[in-house]
Amino acid sequence: MSIEQNYDVKFVAALALREKQIQQNYRPIIAVHKWFARRPGTLFRALLLSEFAGKAVEETYYRAHSLEGITIADPFMGGGTPLLEANRIGCNVVGTDINPMAAWVVREEIEGIDLKAYARAAEELLNHLSQEVGYLYKTRCPITGRKDADAKYFLWVKTGHCRKCRREFDLFPGYVLAENARHPAYVLVCPSCGELNEVDDPHRPGVCRCRTPLTAEGPVHRNRCACPHCGHINSSPFHGDGPPSHRLFAIEYYNSDLKDKPGRLFKKPDRDDLARITEAESQWRRLKPSFVPEDAIPEGDESSRLHRWGYQRFRDLFNTRQLLGLETTARLIARVKDLRLRRALATNFSDLLRYQNMLCRYDMMALKSLDVFSIHGFPVGYVQVESNLLGIRNGNALPVGSGGFINIVEKYTKAKRYCTEPFEVAFRGKRKITVPVRGEWIGERNPERPEATERQVDIRCASATDVALRASSLDAVLTDPPYFGMVQYGELMHFCYVWLRKLMGENFPGLEFVTTRHADELTGNETAERGLEHFAEGLAKVYGRMARALKPGAPLVFTYHHNQQDAYLAVGMAILDAGLTCSASLPCPAEMGGSIHIHGTGSSILDTVFVCRQSGTTPRSWLFADAAGLAAIMSDELEDLRAAGMKPTVGDIRCIALGHITRMATWRLKSAWNPKLATQEKFAILRKAMNGIAPADAVMKRLEKMDVPVATVSGSLFDEDETEIFADAVAF
Repeated sequence: MSIEQNYDVKFVAALALREKQIQQNYRPIIAVHKWFARRPGTLFRALLLSEFAGKAVEETYYRAHSLEGITIADPFMGGGTPLLEANRIGCNVVGTDINPMAAWVVREEIEGIDLKAYARAAEELLNHLSQEVGYLYKTRCPITGRKDADAKYFLWVKTGHCRKCRREFDLFPGYVLAENARHPAYVLVCPSCGELNEVDDPHRPGVCRCRTPLTAEGPVHRNRCACPHCGHINSSPFHGDGPPSHRLFAIEYYNSDLKDKPGRLFKKPDRDDLARITEAESQWRRLKPSFVPEDAIPEGDESSRLHRWGYQRFRDLFNTRQLLGLETTARLIARVKDLRLRRALATNFSDLLRYQNMLCRYDMMALKSLDVFSIHGFPVGYVQVESNLLGIRNGNALPVGSGGFINIVEKYTKAKRYCTEPFEVAFRGKRKITVPVRGEWIGERNPERPEATERQVDIRCASATDVALRASSLDAVLTDPPYFGMVQYGELMHFCYVWLRKLMGENFPGLEFVTTRHADELTGNETAERGLEHFAEGLAKVYGRMARALKPGAPLVFTYHHNQQDAYLAVGMAILDAGLTCSASLPCPAEMGGSIHIHGTGSSILDTVFVCRQSGTTPRSWLFADAAGLAAIMSDELEDLRAAGMKPTVGDIRCIALGHITRMATWRLKSAWNPKLATQEKFAILRKAMNGIAPADAVMKRLEKMDVPVATVSGSLFDEDETEIFADAVAF
């Protein structure tokens, strides 16, 4: 029994789709530290149980398992999802990644911690932090007069200098601060006096108390802005040398005395708020920082955007109050004597950085801070948000807002508690049920069950092509490899790494590397001149190394999606170069459609799960020879996905089709494949095979007609002399 027999598209898709809506509620472990594009833990649990539990996945999914003696590897571990799921059910795991931040994060996820000791250390740190800089995050409530209300978010607008009259002006792309979704009214900034005005209709906003007409539209259009003083049209960049300047124009605050007041609390900064900024600047000038990195921002596809805005060093991305708060926090963490607790707090500090910088934006609808990585890049806008460094607790001691140390500690605590108290989420109709899975746990050893068998955990910061693995030592490889031309993991994680390395020391285990960037990283990158050939050749080397370490018939399973056929040439080449055959290509939701980096782009939220083996069987019904045959298979899959609650888009359907076409191309080419050919020759062979089987556009047209014929498979696709054929399966 295996994935090909036990996996169920509809069952798994329903789980994955729900998980990706609020992933931390299903897999709290991911909150240990930010990583990008994490695939659903439910998917990898389902794949592992389908392969090793011996029954249909619906029967095994909610039961506890202890699969001792099984070894699983992930050569592109990233945030570690496949390893966490394998470790949880008792497997030994081997994980590698070329990025040192990935190795740090996965070790931190898996290694145990005394949560009571951690809670004490975190609370002590927060108390000291409150004493030293907490007053900088207070504000006066203009409604009640309370002087120590908590500033939740500080809103800053970039400012420019007119090239003609030399006077300063604000760079507002729009004057809407808040929409009326989570607040009773729209909030508009007056372009003249800066007062905040609540209006019902932003298209007919009326006038401010200063009699200036209000407007939703700001002066910045397509990187051009008229000077409000002399009318001269200025073009971007609007500043001289160095990073851009900012002006504080609004504060969202929290006052427990007004807990019954509907909506949020906004104010224009008063004299005391501006004095706090001056005080922070004064303190910073007197301080000799020990933990603020001086590192320059290297060139890169993402980081070069920062250079265009005048940011040259990582410290330039933070305002003075943030630098002061982060330096103070780092000094407190450095004094923690217990090494395990210091590592945990340093991990918290690293994760906090994504909210404590001047690239964060304010979500006008959700009314919260969007962290720097919300779109998997380095966004530079005209309006930025600064979060309260400490964070805020309400009367029930629960966090208010986002982006503070309290929030990070709360998430980390839930994450590590999940390691010893894992659960799954089931639905009975519309009712959600938390199902404890007693007997499973994450870690090398279980602190609550000393008698439990210790598991082997081997996490390495290294290229998988350099890792020595014994032949026939792996029971499976499960991975989520980079998708060509997608997230620049190395560039983005360097933002956190330079601070973490400064805090813990460059000789600290796991932080020996100077950078998170690596020439062999498998993402397309114009700056580093890494193209599709580099990606394909690297993927093939890794899969080849993994294939040699797999036991006979053991699977190499990986997720992948892309809307362009060329990106699948690399996948087909890697499978064939490794001497594998693709026995299944299964669709599964992998992203949240509402994600900021996806919403409105037409990108697919679906992955194809490629199951590859050196030998095995595949259901005959999954084989096809043309567009009509593929459309028949896909019509059933699309029905399953819709039944799971998904509404497949054109992009989703195209990704499913390209996954299946890639699978069948590897079947057609496997017997005559020559791995010694040049990469471009292999691409040409694969492209011809894929187009000869079923161009994706032809499949789309078939599906639109909804009169798909029953699949028929021609024997000419396969070498009958080498393939044993069964009634309902084909061996390879």
